[in-house]
Amino acid sequence: MGEPYDTEIPKRSPYRGRGYYMTGDVAIIQGELPSPAEIESIVTFRHPRGIVWIESLDGVTRTPRTRLIWGEAGEVRHKEDGYTFILDPQKVMFSMGNRMEKRRISALVRSSRNPERVADMFAGIGYFTIPLAGAGAQVHAMEINPAAYGYLERNIQENQLTDSVFLSLGDCRDQLEGTYDRIVMGHFAAISMLPEALAHAKPGTVLHIHTIGPAEEQVRQIVEGAGFSPSIEVHTVKKYRPNEWHVVHDVTLA
Repeated sequence: MGEPYDTEIPKRSPYRGRGYYMTGDVAIIQGELPSPAEIESIVTFRHPRGIVWIESLDGVTRTPRTRLIWGEAGEVRHKEDGYTFILDPQKVMFSMGNRMEKRRISALVRSSRNPERVADMFAGIGYFTIPLAGAGAQVHAMEINPAAYGYLERNIQENQLTDSVFLSLGDCRDQLEGTYDRIVMGHFAAISMLPEALAHAKPGTVLHIHTIGPAEEQVRQIVEGAGFSPSIEVHTVKKYRPNEWHVVHDVTLA
């Protein structure tokens, strides 16, 4: 107090520009192609290594269609909740909007000497697999996209979870084995694959079924048709697009 100083640091102005999120040191933009002014505002505010525009996610493999619109990209090391995710955002998807859902699901895992056996049917690079395994589950992680599967392997090793995860490359409907205590279905086409999942469930199994908008009655009909009595809770994850929401149905079987 009262000491001389060389310069005064100006107050940082709040960012009011185009929405984006950071994956590692690369900024990701979705939606409409950003204008040069919008790109410049992100560069000035955040100083990323590069900016990638994701136009869409294609097919069941959820392969991003992208364009590098500033700087450089390539592989990043993204930190989230104490875990490390290695990925190239121009080759595989990474959803920042699911962070709270990842925390919620991993907090539900039963911690005991008899760990839950969990199926992650659409594992990607390990979005749900890694926090589930970190919470004590034995996870069977399935992924159909070879690029994402390669990063899944690396991320399991990076987070020292190789003893807690069994990996399968291919269509998850063909990779399911035995019965599971919990089944994570983190794909918007999950309902179409619900019959295959139910063939590997039992009374007490909990399924987490992702959809765009609530689909409680459709889920109930399929589950009851498989001979189970379901208890269903619907959780909102995030807005997907105007007037539509990404939701998760927690289905407990009896």
